[in-house]
Amino acid sequence: MRKIAVIFFLSALLPLSLSAQTDRRDVRRGNREYKKGEYAKADVSYRKARVRDSLSLAANYNLASNTYRQENFDEAGKMLDGMAQIAQGSAHEADYWYNKGNVALSQRNWQGAMDAYKKSLLINPGDVDAKENYAYAKKMKEDEEQDQDQGGSGGGGGSSDQNQDQDNQEQDQDNQDQDQQQQQQPQNQDNQQDEEEQPGQISPQQAQQMLQAIQAKEQETQDKVDEKKAAALQARQREKNW
Repeated sequence: MRKIAVIFFLSALLPLSLSAQTDRRDVRRGNREYKKGEYAKADVSYRKARVRDSLSLAANYNLASNTYRQENFDEAGKMLDGMAQIAQGSAHEADYWYNKGNVALSQRNWQGAMDAYKKSLLINPGDVDAKENYAYAKKMKEDEEQDQDQGGSGGGGGSSDQNQDQDNQEQDQDNQDQDQQQQQQPQNQDNQQDEEEQPGQISPQQAQQMLQAIQAKEQETQDKVDEKKAAALQARQREKNW
């Protein structure tokens, strides 16, 4: 299954701008640190602001955003849950539900993410990021359910797989027997040829040819002996004649 690349999470959970009632020094400092990526420092600043005003929407919301940026998704989710009443009816309620969806998405809670994005889109129907994230969560949920269905249906195929394995084993055994027969056949032919080439198995015609060759060789040898004897006799006669 090919997973969809998600690049729009990086733009999520931006800190809120300060309203008049939450215009506090610690929150402003935390926002500057957040934008620089100094999340540990921003965490301290936002917590200080929350100590000053526990109902501060900016302090609570930005602290949850900063925690999310540090990939502490469970803690970020708890922070957002704790400020549900503060966010309800505020100018940032759509952003609140959008961030809730992102946290659920990070936890692979596809249905929870879809529900949160729906609430965000009801308040802000033109939010493109919320639409894309909702579509992604829906796709992941469908793929997960499809994988589960395929995994469940695959359990009944054990008998068929066993039969197929048995057929494959029988086929392999047949191939091995055939290979052994093919290997033995040339060996048997070689043994038969060796038996045919043994000296005791020559034909009468071959024996006659061999005898004639031996006789011819003996005659040639005898002729050479006779020539030497004649030459020696002639020499002795010459010697007697001087």
